[in-house]
Amino acid sequence: MNEVRIEAHLSDKEVTSALKLVRAATDEDGISPLSEHVLLHLRYGGDPLARSFLLYVADDLAGYAHLDPTDPVQGPSAELVVQPQFRGHGLGLELLRAVEAEANGGKLRLWAHGDLPGAAGLARRAGFERIRALWQMRRSLQTRIGRPQFADGITVRTFVPGQDEEAWTALNRRAFVGHPEQGTWTRADLDLREREPWFDKDGFFLAERDGKLAGFHWTKIHGEDQGQDADGHHHEPIGEVYVVGVDPDERGTGLGRALTLAGLRYLRSRGLFQVMLYVDETNTAAIGLYESLGFSHWGTDVMYAAA
Repeated sequence: MNEVRIEAHLSDKEVTSALKLVRAATDEDGISPLSEHVLLHLRYGGDPLARSFLLYVADDLAGYAHLDPTDPVQGPSAELVVQPQFRGHGLGLELLRAVEAEANGGKLRLWAHGDLPGAAGLARRAGFERIRALWQMRRSLQTRIGRPQFADGITVRTFVPGQDEEAWTALNRRAFVGHPEQGTWTRADLDLREREPWFDKDGFFLAERDGKLAGFHWTKIHGEDQGQDADGHHHEPIGEVYVVGVDPDERGTGLGRALTLAGLRYLRSRGLFQVMLYVDETNTAAIGLYESLGFSHWGTDVMYAAA
């Protein structure tokens, strides 16, 4: 008999089982079914209003879902995954209905990573429609990377933990006003990422003008020191243009482009062969910038909402 348990806090055993499920799905689909935000919550806990859903078939964990109800404007959002060996039996829809019931009538938004046919089929069966798409773009780090050209008065240094958190959080809010995810980051969100093993202050570039932060490029390396997972599969590390932000007063000065190039050169210096980034499908200006820097479309994450 199937059972869905809704939890505010997971035990260590439940966290371990859920992460094992995520690894199995990632191996099967070639892409993680959960975003970084949800994985951080799963590992460390997070917003006390968030809920985890554990779908059991007998004693086996067959599905996991995360509900984030905290966005007062957009409404609650969710992500879910079903263990590959249990797919094709309606468990995804069962899990999604449990999440909908818990969302208390809010218009639920559902993220699906990789734009996979199974996710699209689940959305159709549940009466959801596609409302947003996030592109993943990639480029080789072995081809030419131009030299960054910074405007007069701009100096560049790297992030100093314990010193730059408040100033960076304030700049991030200004740079991403209105952005549904990045613009809502708090100091706690930054602190959480500083605890992650991938955090690298030397790859976190800050641009200053007259001693005040004017822009930043935070890079990330996926898979470094983790070339082999628990199942013995090898994965080539890849860099990421994690976040690039520019103070509104500096837009049009070429600062974003220069910071991006500085980060790309750093990632290449770390011996990486490829770099990726995420950008909204509708952000044609940013896509144009990244294409001019050698990036091309690689994959798509999709957001669905109840029709």
